[in-house]
Parts: sequence; C-alpha cells; structure tokens
Amino acid sequence: MAINKPSKKKITFPSNPMLDEYLEMYGRKVNLPLDYDDLLRFDNAIPLYDQQGEDTLWKTVLYPPSDMDELNRGLKFIYSLLKTDGDIYAHEHLTVARVDFCTFGNSKPFRIRIINKLNDNYDHFYVKRTDASRIFGLELEHILSPDFIQFFVDGETLVEEHIAGIPGDDFIKYNLDDTEFNQIRIAKEFVKFNERCFVRLLGDMRSYNFVVDITPDIDGIQYRLRAIDFDQQCYEGRKSFYLPQYFKENNPIVYLGIKHMSARTVMQYQMEERSLIAMRVRSTMERTRQVLGLMQQTQLSTPKKVKQLRKELSRHHKNDAFLSCENMGQIVLENIELLLNKGFTQSIVLT
Repeated sequence: MAINKPSKKKITFPSNPMLDEYLEMYGRKVNLPLDYDDLLRFDNAIPLYDQQGEDTLWKTVLYPPSDMDELNRGLKFIYSLLKTDGDIYAHEHLTVARVDFCTFGNSKPFRIRIINKLNDNYDHFYVKRTDASRIFGLELEHILSPDFIQFFVDGETLVEEHIAGIPGDDFIKYNLDDTEFNQIRIAKEFVKFNERCFVRLLGDMRSYNFVVDITPDIDGIQYRLRAIDFDQQCYEGRKSFYLPQYFKENNPIVYLGIKHMSARTVMQYQMEERSLIAMRVRSTMERTRQVLGLMQQTQLSTPKKVKQLRKELSRHHKNDAFLSCENMGQIVLENIELLLNKGFTQSIVLT
C-alpha cells in the first residue's frame, strides 16, 4: 500500500510556558538578534536552480542595501550560537553568501549560506517559525536517534542547524546503481530508519524529507538516513504515515530490500534498532520523561486524528491501552513503553 500526501495542510500549534521552561533548562531558549519576520523584508526574489537546471522550489531573496549590515551581523551571530556557543572570534572571516526562501511545505523556511572567506568553505542553517510539533520532533530526534541536533527557539522564531547529507530523492535518482554489497547496506539502513520513525511517530518521511549520510569505512561505505523535516511529529491519524516504507517516493529502496533481504533478516535489523532506541531512552530517562510529559500537555493534533491513530495502533499492537489515550503525547508514550517492555509488534517491512 502506498500513501501520498497528508490529508490536509498541517495546523501549526503554539509553544506554551511549560515548554519554554524546558527549552530554557536545556539551553534551547536564547535571545536572537533577528527574528523570522525580519527576514521577510526582502524586496526581490530569484528562482534557484540545481546543477541539472531544475527548479529547486527555493528562491534567493534580495534585501534593500539599508538592511544588509544589520542582517549580516545578526545572521553571523546566530551561526556562531549554533557552532561556537556564541563566540564571535571568527566573525571577521565569515560572510553571508546567500539567503534562500522556500514557500513549499509547512514551515516556509529561510536557508542561510555562510562562507568562510579564508578557505571558501560553506555551511548552512535554517530560520523558521516556531511550531510545537517541530520542537518536539527535533527534541526527540536529539534524544532517540543516533545523532545529536542543535536548534534554538526565541518566541516565534526557530533556528536549526543544517543536517549534512545527500537529499534522499537525489540519492535514489543517482546513487542506487551501486554494488550489491552497498545496496544491501542501504536497504538495511532503511529498515532501521523505518523503525526509528515508527517508534517515535515521526511522519511524512518521503525521500525529500530525509538525507543519506555516507561515511567511508575500513571495508567499504556505511550509510545512515537522517530526517530533516520534523513538522509531522505525531500529527496525522494514519498509522501508515509513520512508516517510510509506504511512501511511493521511497519504493526504489524498498525494492532493494525485497531483492536482497529475507523477512528473517529484516526482523533482525528491526530488533537491533529497537534495542538501541531502548538504550537511549534509559540513558536519558529524566529528559525523556520531561519531553513526553510536556507532549501530553500540549496540543499536537486534532481530536479526530488522535482517535484514528489510537485505534489503528491498538489494532496493530493488539493492545487496548492505546484506546484510552486522549492526545498524541500519550500515544507516543504508550508506543515507547511497549518498546521498553519488549511488547512492540513487528511492523511489516519490505515483504
């Protein structure tokens, strides 16, 4: 079964004082020199094309000369917060090379390109509007995934670091025709990624919402799939929306798994990933409890979607405990508790 788009455009949910206190406790709440609305003051925009000449759906925006000094200083300082804990020693070597704006999707992000003038090396970060779903999605990624992630919140503005990797859709288009050994490794990582998303209920992981991080190893190449879009953290009501295997955009990788792996092998990789997630939960127990507690006190979806998801997960896990969940936070908690108690039901992957 393939699924396509969310039922409707996602609703944005505000933060709240309790979530703000949590963010401040863990160094996520800062005073930024610029906010999202400041970046909306551009007076021109040029379509941005990729190396193949295709429209990226991003636009490079241009600002009045009178605004550029303030924007440059502010954006360089935000970058230093992300990379050097606010130390501005390298500011004189940095410049803002480009500001891109994307009207596609829910977050309408700005992407800032920073270049080091000493060696022409570049990096990026993103400025978005604050959304409670996105905050919890980022925080769960930081706690439960193999990778840490840096982000800051200031009122209605959210700043995220860039997650490096080959965009999943580009990887599928240009990199799947590789050796059989690497194809097996790609399929294995997709199974693990599928499991990570389903456990913490991160949805909409079609190919353009994740990247593939490639690491040379002593006997070949290792792959890791990393989510880059966290808007759909426990929002949709359909269980299949939290399983990347069901998106048609990911079919080429799914077919690799069908070709190269048995159901028994898939089950082994799922169990390995669930064990790793359980270890991360136990090693961050206090912080995880705080996040899940806050999720239960924050609206993250509509009552209709909550009822649908709790019913579908109850059927999937054969567990009536989901039926008493009143919000998405409680559903995520129930999912993770099942994982810790080794009661998590096998998802049907690649078979």
